[in-house]
Amino acid sequence: MIHDVLDELKNELPPTVKLVAVSKFHPFEAIVQAYEAGQRVFAESRPQELFAKEKQRSELVKLEGRMSDLQWHFIGHLQTNKLKMVLPYVSMVQSVDSLHLLEAINKWGSDNAKVTDILIECHISADQAKQGFSEDELDSFVNSDASYPFVRILGVMGMASLTDDVDVIRGEFRHLVALLDVLRKREGTLFCNEISMGMSEDYRIAVEEGATIVRIGSLIFGSRN
Repeated sequence: MIHDVLDELKNELPPTVKLVAVSKFHPFEAIVQAYEAGQRVFAESRPQELFAKEKQRSELVKLEGRMSDLQWHFIGHLQTNKLKMVLPYVSMVQSVDSLHLLEAINKWGSDNAKVTDILIECHISADQAKQGFSEDELDSFVNSDASYPFVRILGVMGMASLTDDVDVIRGEFRHLVALLDVLRKREGTLFCNEISMGMSEDYRIAVEEGATIVRIGSLIFGSRN
């Protein structure tokens, strides 16, 4: 099933859109199946789970030389006291949802001589409980002159409202695209081009609205445990 779904997605998605398989709450064996079907980028949302799965992956690399080119993205709320469980192992943190977290990642990078690729998570949903920079906070960040040499800001990430109203979802995705333009006033246009939006239920709308990354989990792996 995993192999078939991945084949369908790769045939459907434009070559300009990267598929990130959201493996949170699924066993490592499911990741192995997806990897063997050709998937290389996976996303986790809890530091402990990412850390445990990375240990399993590194053991496979040592014992069998398999999965050495697997990449992890982190997509959950990241507490600053959990950075050491995440930052050494990920190729991107998609969910930098506050200036406080951005500063902590930059400090960790300075202490550990590593530049981390990140996306700025923006609050685009009607759900006020969701994390992310508000438009005002993003404006303040863009207009500040603080530098962060140990992070590379590649774009924005957002989650639309959980609703069946396609017009609402489409409008929120368009808002995220507009926020990328705001961010690029600070970061420039050379690298800051990524728009991560769209999940299993709404990825087709996201692609129509300009997503460069889609985060798909349950469609690939089934219902979460």
